[in-house]
Amino acid sequence: MAENIILIGMPGAGKSTVGVVLAKVLGYDFIDSDLLIQAETGKRLFEIINASGIDGFLKVENEVNSRIETNHTVIATGGSVIYGEEAMAHLKSIGTVVYIQVPYADLEKRLGNLLKRGVAIRNGSTLKDLYDERVPLYEKYADITVDERDKGIREVVKTIEHMLEGSVRR
Repeated sequence: MAENIILIGMPGAGKSTVGVVLAKVLGYDFIDSDLLIQAETGKRLFEIINASGIDGFLKVENEVNSRIETNHTVIATGGSVIYGEEAMAHLKSIGTVVYIQVPYADLEKRLGNLLKRGVAIRNGSTLKDLYDERVPLYEKYADITVDERDKGIREVVKTIEHMLEGSVRR
């Protein structure tokens, strides 16, 4: 079985930033699945959403994440990856899923224009609606949950590393 660490969580949770630092600390490779989607489609995330709608984007995201084959890699996923059952089943089969949990109030401060960010949010929905909808899914798929509240990047990385000890072969 491949030994990877898959980071899930809301947009703005710091998955990519934490992922790069965690990969360096562990001596792993790093993949940002949003960048894989952009490379494969030749479009930025918000362009895919604008052209194909949210459902079209989620289909592409599910397909791309379902095909990731790697080993000893930290994979930072897009916040909406949890809507893809095939993708999540695949990711869980190739590694340990870590949910980076961020309080809603912190996310609200961090996030700018959700549409420019390529966030899959339906018309009429608020960030709070999205948060309330996704948190149960993050919790469902997580092998490990790390509360990011009042922690800097290094503390989050140390927490993940400590929680992974013994569960990941290097």
